[in-house]
Amino acid sequence: MKQKLLLDVDTGIDDALGILLAANDSSTELVGITTVNGNVSLKQATTNTLNVLALTDVRAPVVQGAASPLLRAPHFEKAVHGENGLGGALADSEPAMLPTPGFAPDFIISQASRFPGELTLVMTGPLTNLALALQKCPELPRLIQNVVYMGGAAFTYGNITPTAEYNMFVDPEAARIVLQAGFESLTQIGLDVTRKALLYKEHIDSLGDSPVKAFIQECTAHYMTRYEMRNGIAACALHDPLAVAYAIRPELCETSLLHTDVETTSRLCDGQTICDVQNRLGEEPNVHVALTLETDAFLSYFLTTIQHGSR
Repeated sequence: MKQKLLLDVDTGIDDALGILLAANDSSTELVGITTVNGNVSLKQATTNTLNVLALTDVRAPVVQGAASPLLRAPHFEKAVHGENGLGGALADSEPAMLPTPGFAPDFIISQASRFPGELTLVMTGPLTNLALALQKCPELPRLIQNVVYMGGAAFTYGNITPTAEYNMFVDPEAARIVLQAGFESLTQIGLDVTRKALLYKEHIDSLGDSPVKAFIQECTAHYMTRYEMRNGIAACALHDPLAVAYAIRPELCETSLLHTDVETTSRLCDGQTICDVQNRLGEEPNVHVALTLETDAFLSYFLTTIQHGSR
């Protein structure tokens, strides 16, 4: 039986690579993709998702969700992902598909109800859609098998502020709702491990000539330039593809079950994820926090699946 995945994305460059990975892994069934504002606007994220999905053989429903965070103004990341969110790639493409009518939180609820105990949610943008779904359906955690989110920084510095990872920073109130909802299996794939998942030019060069390779070359060029400016390394951090990969192959990361919360009322630290290693808060552990990565195994899986995973 194939693993049922539902992706929730704010499709920038690394979300796009995550979509390609999920769609090209023959062990998965992509039951749908929901979109949310984050790296780019909801409309742009949806357009990008439809265009990226068209590079694969999969035709999953794409359902639009929240156009803004729960309480805050949107915070786009065009400096990282370019004006269209894909580093200029596919900028002139008109989607061959239309979004599926509906609202992402309702779609998440419907798919969880359709496949009780079987569905894995992979969240690679702000957690707004899932928070709204939980507000509508508090029993949702009992219907979901696994939730894997790309976000947070347990023991490292942030990538949008000194303390916060971008997805948590954009909608920390939504993140708190998700973390406190009582999911039996909730995993954080944060900057502690995603900064070890680096795609270099030689990795892309190793791919066979194809529209997917051309797309990856074009969209990652902008990201690599920005990443080198900030970190001194010409690479593309595979933040979101690692979350997808972990959902399919959890042996890639070692995790620790910790009580985890998100700061929402700080002048300097909004969006910071707090992982209580010594149980100083006296709260029940609620998140499997990824701490280590089998880097070579991940990159081999990612590159092989992207190149040879056509269904």
